[in-house]
Amino acid sequence: MRDHRGFSLLELLIVVAIILIIATIAIPSLLRSRQAANETAAVATLKTMNTAEVTYSSAAAGGGIYATLAELVASGLVDSSLLSTKSGYNYGVTVSGNHLDYTVTAIAASPTMGRYDYYTTPDYVIRYATDSTRAPAAFAGEPVR
Repeated sequence: MRDHRGFSLLELLIVVAIILIIATIAIPSLLRSRQAANETAAVATLKTMNTAEVTYSSAAAGGGIYATLAELVASGLVDSSLLSTKSGYNYGVTVSGNHLDYTVTAIAASPTMGRYDYYTTPDYVIRYATDSTRAPAAFAGEPVR
């Protein structure tokens, strides 16, 4: 009589099929969770950038002028990791009017990293992107709630 040890091919295929079914259920949920976490981090970073701009403006010689992202990093008000992709978003600061106005943007590196893009101006309100394809339906340019 032969000693039967181990699993049959059929048993292994059933286990693999069960694992695949569980994975197809779990992976989309994990991706949505990661997107939500990245979006929350982007909004929080924009709040930090607003604070950094206010601090820079009050400390700047002559006062009232705003800084670019590189200037904020050089002055130590924000982390240098913002110069590259962080938590799925790319950040940028555009200054205009002789540094009297600014716009800070958070653009998702890819659609899988974040569903929406964000921006803020000196009014310190975080808004969805003005591009209707990168904002929730009917919320382009509206404040984040």
